[in-house]
Amino acid sequence: MIDKLQAIKDHYRDLEEKLADPQLMEDMDRYRKLSKEYKDLREIVQASEQYAELVENIRTAREMLKDPEMREMAQQELGELEPAQAEMEERIKLMLIPKDPQDARDVLVEIRSGTGGDEASLFAGDLYRMYIKFFEQKGWTVEVIDENEGTVGGYNRIILEVSGEDVYGQLKFESGAHRVQRVPKTESQGRVHTSAATVAVIPKLEMEDVNINKADLKVDTFRSSGAGGQHVNKTESGVRFTHLPTGIVAESTDGRSQIKNREIALQRLYQKIQEVQRAEHESRMAAQRKSLVGSGDRSDKIRTYNYPQNRVTDHRLEGDQKNFNLQQVVDGDLGPILEALQMAENAERMKAGEEELI
Repeated sequence: MIDKLQAIKDHYRDLEEKLADPQLMEDMDRYRKLSKEYKDLREIVQASEQYAELVENIRTAREMLKDPEMREMAQQELGELEPAQAEMEERIKLMLIPKDPQDARDVLVEIRSGTGGDEASLFAGDLYRMYIKFFEQKGWTVEVIDENEGTVGGYNRIILEVSGEDVYGQLKFESGAHRVQRVPKTESQGRVHTSAATVAVIPKLEMEDVNINKADLKVDTFRSSGAGGQHVNKTESGVRFTHLPTGIVAESTDGRSQIKNREIALQRLYQKIQEVQRAEHESRMAAQRKSLVGSGDRSDKIRTYNYPQNRVTDHRLEGDQKNFNLQQVVDGDLGPILEALQMAENAERMKAGEEELI
């Protein structure tokens, strides 16, 4: 671990020198990339310096043990320093685990009503409002890309574009099926019903993030069919991309304009191609560790919102830590749930990467 920390510190200093070079400003893309890398390494470099100071203080205290007059003071210091060293080692091990490179990305969030009819649409609306409150707390920017309202309120579907710091890194845990148990407004006899809505969180990718050639893409525009409004039906606002080498197709009629549909379709294509390219890697990783959050498949039930008991249960967590106060959660206080999920995932990643970190 010491060797790995030293290598990181050396790289950090090297980045510092490069960023101080005035000529680097001529290449803004490279400057932004190096600046981000430098910022990402700062925390672990600071932690390594604190760790080195702890180690030195422990060495000094052990030397003091040899002096009878200083022994009691040295033992007291070691009683504080040694647990701090162990705690710092665990913290650094966690920081040494490679981050998911997609964590810093902006996202598209799609909320759809599931089983449950009108109540499912109302629940999808509740999820939308819950997320909006959470996004406001984080200071993130939100744009509604498309919305299809339910007949009695809520949404059959709503798509959001969310931008900010570390957006995907936090929202990736939200992909899956969300279940609600409550008495619907339309229920006259007071019976509790179970309904569902699905959430899909898609990281926004760029062409350079995926191994594709622009010349391998075929783009078609078309008129949307079915419900969608007079404008959509009379103009070629629908966009379809085809990746010629693989035959993978992605399209969109969700947006209000061809420009926005082009962006959505391209993001869907990038994701599909990336999933294919990462399949082999993911299969190897799956053999090494169990994934906490699953694949994000909409058949995965990840969370239940139980209104009669004022409780939210996240089914990926265990024991007492899986239950949360419902009112706080629907008011946008998702922090405790996401932190618990992150800690559980980190524990799995540490277990899987333990041999590498030694």
